[in-house]
Amino acid sequence: MLSFIKNFFTGKSGLMKLMPEVRGTLTANAPLAKMTWLGVGGPAEILYTPADEEDLSWFLSARPNVPVTILGGGSNVLIRDGGIPGIVIHLGREFSQIDIDGTALKCGTAAKNAEVAKAALDAGLSGFEFLAGIPGTIGGAIRMNAGAHGCEIKDILTEMSGVDGIGKKFTIQKGEIPLEYRLNPLPVNWIFTRAVFEGRTDSKENIQKRMTEYREIRERSQPVGVRTAGSMFKNPVGLKAWQLIDKAGCRGLRRGGAMVSEKHCNFFINTGKATAADFEMLAETVRQKVFDTSNIRLEWEVRRIGVASKRTGILGDGKND
Repeated sequence: MLSFIKNFFTGKSGLMKLMPEVRGTLTANAPLAKMTWLGVGGPAEILYTPADEEDLSWFLSARPNVPVTILGGGSNVLIRDGGIPGIVIHLGREFSQIDIDGTALKCGTAAKNAEVAKAALDAGLSGFEFLAGIPGTIGGAIRMNAGAHGCEIKDILTEMSGVDGIGKKFTIQKGEIPLEYRLNPLPVNWIFTRAVFEGRTDSKENIQKRMTEYREIRERSQPVGVRTAGSMFKNPVGLKAWQLIDKAGCRGLRRGGAMVSEKHCNFFINTGKATAADFEMLAETVRQKVFDTSNIRLEWEVRRIGVASKRTGILGDGKND
C-alpha cells in the first residue's frame, strides 16, 4: 500500500491504463472538493461514474486490484487533502429515479434525500418527512442509517439492492440486516444502487405541516447556508455530543479555516479557506478537550477518507474510516 500511495503522489501510477472498458466515464486526477459539502479535499486518482447497474457490476468484476472508495452526495464525508488513491466510484443521475407504487416508494440511491421527501409528499405518503432536512443521498442515508426527529431509515426501509465488491448483485430484505444507530453492518465495499421504502397514507396538509416544523427546528438549532458536513460526532448513549463539546469550552473554536459552529457545537464550518487538515486537527482537539473534561471519547460520525497531503503530513494513512 505504501508504494502505491507514493506512486499516487508522484503521478506515476499509470492506473488509467489498467481500467476495463466501460460505458460509463473514467476520469484521471479528478477534483473532488466541489463534490463535498465541506468543499475540501484532494483529487481521485481515478473517478468512475457508471452508466447503470450492469456497467457497475462489470467494472467491479474486471477492475485491477487497487483500493476502491465509494463517494455519495458528499454530505457526511471529509476527504483528506492528499486525495484518494485508487478508484473512486460515484453514482450519477442515472441512479436517481423515484417511483411510487401504492404505499411503496422505490428509488435509486443517488436520489437526494430531499427529493425523496418531496416525492412522498406529492404522493400523500407519510414517514419520509425527516429526510427533508438530511443532506446527501439515499445511498448515504442507508449506509449510516440516517435519522432525525425520532425517525431513522430503518423505520421505512423494506429492501436494499446493489453490487458487492467483486461485481455480484445482491438484494436484502428488511430484517435480514440489523441496522443500528448510525450504522449499517454490511461490508463497506458493497454499493447500494436501489432501495424500497414503505410509507403510510396521510393528507398532504399533515405531511407538509410536519416537514415545515422539522425545517423550522433545523433553522433554529443548526447552521444553514454554510459549508458543513452535519454532525461531526455520534451522540454517546444517553448524551448529546454538542453539550459535551460546549462543556469543554469549544464553542467557536478555530483551527485554520475550520470552526466549531457557535450555533450548534457538533457542526463544524468551513469559514472560507479551510483544508481537510484544518478540520481533522480541530476535531481531534475537540475530542481531546471533551475527554479531559468529561472522560468520554467522542466517535466520529463524519467519514474520513483519503490520505494527507505531503505538505501537512498528518493524520492520513490511506485507510478510510
